[in-house]
Amino acid sequence: MLVLLFWVASSYGQVTGDSGAVDTEKPTPVKAKPVKNTFESIWIIDNATVMVPVKGTFEMDIMHRFGTLETGYEDFYGFFAPSNIRLGFDYVPVSNLMVGLSIAKANMTWEGFAKYSIFKQTKGKSPVSVTYFGSMGVDTRTADNFYHNSDRYTFFNQILIARKINDKLSIQVAPSVSHINVVNGYFKTSGSVADSTYQTTVEGEMKHNHFALAISARYKLRPSMAFLMSYDQPLTKHPTNNPNPNFSLGIEFNTSSHAFQLFVTNYYYIIPQRNNMFNTNNFATIKSFNDITLYPQNWLIGFNITRLWNW
Repeated sequence: MLVLLFWVASSYGQVTGDSGAVDTEKPTPVKAKPVKNTFESIWIIDNATVMVPVKGTFEMDIMHRFGTLETGYEDFYGFFAPSNIRLGFDYVPVSNLMVGLSIAKANMTWEGFAKYSIFKQTKGKSPVSVTYFGSMGVDTRTADNFYHNSDRYTFFNQILIARKINDKLSIQVAPSVSHINVVNGYFKTSGSVADSTYQTTVEGEMKHNHFALAISARYKLRPSMAFLMSYDQPLTKHPTNNPNPNFSLGIEFNTSSHAFQLFVTNYYYIIPQRNNMFNTNNFATIKSFNDITLYPQNWLIGFNITRLWNW
């Protein structure tokens, strides 16, 4: 009986506290955390993703684009054709900021780039993740290719907006602007050599700024396997040499420290401002939903490999 009374008194004290009043204090709400793994890589085929690795992450990227399928077996469907390769290295010195350096075979282009996570998708706070991505490219071929040293420089700015719809599907929309210091045009001649009135002028020169919109999606098929899709639409209309849109389909395999993406695409340059401004590979002509002509000869096979280390 004494034991029973002691147990009852002890239980009553825990409920009422020392003063005997009923404890009405509410538990502290759990703070919402940002969603994880909107994407498994900092790249989705030819586009950057909103993902910025954790502080102290060092990453190496190998990105490869074979030739187009145009000549078929002659160059084994582009595998033995001239290819483009990009080697990249990036590091996260502080939270939410990634900086990197790369070199691409096409035009021997060195690229410095940065990515900053502005805010992340968080339940009850933000429905999407938003990240800024910027790039500066330098064409390092011999001086004979340029009238001015500034002709070497190209620039790219992009806002990445993504949402993880559920555990399987993530979608990203990314408007961008590319700036090219020297652009393409065509030459017009007039006059006569005999009377010294002959002259050549550049007509129909492309605009130096080019706006575009990229739409990308990732659908997880298995815990370490996903389907990838990306579409890039040019928005700026140039007097000449208008670039073609890009359409890419691929598959991704990933581990905690690796990501491997294998895909078909019609982008070749890898460096984003050159892809957006100078893509001559037309994947299709679409007049209506019932009138679509595909050009598989302009597609090419590519792959991305990323390897990261955390310190």
